[in-house]
Amino acid sequence: MTRGCHMPFEKDSLVYLNLTSTVKETNELIETTLEEKAKEHNAHDPTRKYTPKLVAIGAGWVLEGLDNKLKELSVGEKVTVEIPPEKAFGLWDPSKVKIIPIRRFGEKANQIRNGDEVQIDNKIGYVKLVGSGRVHVDFNHKYSGKTIVYEVEVIEEVKDDLKKAKALFTRRIPIEEGKFKLEIKDNVLIYDLPEEIYFEEGLQIVKRALATDVFKFMPSITKVIFQESYQKPESTKVEKTETQ
Repeated sequence: MTRGCHMPFEKDSLVYLNLTSTVKETNELIETTLEEKAKEHNAHDPTRKYTPKLVAIGAGWVLEGLDNKLKELSVGEKVTVEIPPEKAFGLWDPSKVKIIPIRRFGEKANQIRNGDEVQIDNKIGYVKLVGSGRVHVDFNHKYSGKTIVYEVEVIEEVKDDLKKAKALFTRRIPIEEGKFKLEIKDNVLIYDLPEEIYFEEGLQIVKRALATDVFKFMPSITKVIFQESYQKPESTKVEKTETQ
């Protein structure tokens, strides 16, 4: 059934988007799924594959202001949305600027410069000022207080269960679709994992998160199975030679 122009997406609908986000005040690029946009902003990464982004409507996978707008869109629509700070990365809070003794940075103290990203007590901050043995560190989000501009195009709504299973997998484990297999039997989803990820750090946590995604966005699935297969290596033939 074709979605009408004014029929909003249901909550938890899975859609693919092309999007580009920038800071309104500076035009700094934050994120893009489009290679040409990355090149325009001199931020192209030749090692990255630029592909549409999977988003679950209303699930908090994107900024609140964008999430609210996506609910109103349909497949094929292309819009530009301005997200105010309170719906984006929050208002700038002066109380989050702390003065840190430069000795806290140890051997790196002489290398600290304005604008550097630093980590103090497991919190990320940005150096605003260095002087008189002290460092002013801003622990606000980098884009707090900024208006964020999104250019968004809804490419596709994912409805087929197999496509949903693939999309959810590659969101958690970003590898090419051809490198893993899956099937659905009697409401059981079976993922056949590729050997290259067997020893990835945090894989068990990722599998648990993926299973949670599946149960939420594919309610007909009652069990998720992750399979690992090990192939017996071929025996090595050792040739005996006689010495005379």
